[in-house]
Amino acid sequence: MRHSHFHHGHQGHHDHPHHSHHSHPPRHAAAGDDWFAGPPGGRGDADGFGGDGRGFTRGRRVSADDLQLMLLGLLEQSPSHGYELIKALGTLSNGFYTPSPGMVYPALTYLEELGYATVEQDGAKKRYHLAEPGKAYLEANRSRLTMMFNRFKHIARKMDWMRQAWSGEPRNLGPEGEDVRTGWLPELVEARQAIRHALLERTDASPAEQRRIAAILTRATDEINGKPCA
Repeated sequence: MRHSHFHHGHQGHHDHPHHSHHSHPPRHAAAGDDWFAGPPGGRGDADGFGGDGRGFTRGRRVSADDLQLMLLGLLEQSPSHGYELIKALGTLSNGFYTPSPGMVYPALTYLEELGYATVEQDGAKKRYHLAEPGKAYLEANRSRLTMMFNRFKHIARKMDWMRQAWSGEPRNLGPEGEDVRTGWLPELVEARQAIRHALLERTDASPAEQRRIAAILTRATDEINGKPCA
């Protein structure tokens, strides 16, 4: 499997076998894996926001399947040219992730071959549309797509928050005390930082202490998700 950094735009192989329509399309050799480069300055998660588990962090691979699903999600919003899809992903993540043409165009060609997308010739350009099989695939993977897009939005807001913090300028707060640029309340950010620090301080916790912490986190997660506590 070849890997490429998303800024480099390396081309992959363009020959591939024929595939049938599956609920999970097989990985395309040309798409490979893309990479997040991390925020400016290479600070990664050192800003105190904490990692996001399966979230995107510095050095996190973006699989071919993830990229294909996100492209379909964007096509669901509106038919687009390839360069518009690249720009949309960059905008969604505030420039944190902008895949190269060498990643996007082979993925689009593969989606067309699967029948998940159709192509309309627009002069010298191609405009891609979501096809019915692509809609069915999206519905089968809706929760995964929503989570990926939410991670992008989180990264974009996180970068805005940190740029403001580094600038030293006072934040412009809204009527509820939220930061106008990100929509985040300072107390939410402080609570995230406090949880991360508390967990780091207990990295050598005994099994009994780990179980206690796990129970606390499970209860908190259930409350955040609006689930009744046991």
